Amino acid sequence: MARWTGEWLSGPRPAGAEEPPGWRGERLGLPEQGVGSVAGGGARLVGLLVDLVVASLLTSLFIRPDLQNTAAMQSYNLWSVAVWAIVTVIPVSFFGFTAGMAVTGIRVARLDGAQMVGVPRAIVRAALTFVIIPAAIRNADGRSWLDRVTGTVVIRMR
Repeated sequence: MARWTGEWLSGPRPAGAEEPPGWRGERLGLPEQGVGSVAGGGARLVGLLVDLVVASLLTSLFIRPDLQNTAAMQSYNLWSVAVWAIVTVIPVSFFGFTAGMAVTGIRVARLDGAQMVGVPRAIVRAALTFVIIPAAIRNADGRSWLDRVTGTVVIRMR
């Protein structure tokens, strides 16, 4: 049985252990490059940042940010998080990507081949992304903890 750190903290491989993959997503049957290959961390981060900016701008349509008023900014930030959750969960559930993901050319795909990610998986992905650490740590296949928990992978669309 592998150590709990075996996916992200390398050490000497025991005899009979499987070979590391040649590229990210090889064990999943994904191509090395191009459409359908595992998306890189940079594209995922830029997509998240675009989504956060979109959520902030949408929130600004309804609540005026006031940098001098702490209570107003706390309210603004809470509403921004709620808007971010909505603009993340709904599009990922039905289309597999958010506005930020579309900008960077990536999408979420289920490993079982189903077309839609689904609401429960999208909610878990958003909740774990909010915590940040599960989204930041990836294994040799380029899948974060939130991908592994939900049975998904983020792939390139172009």
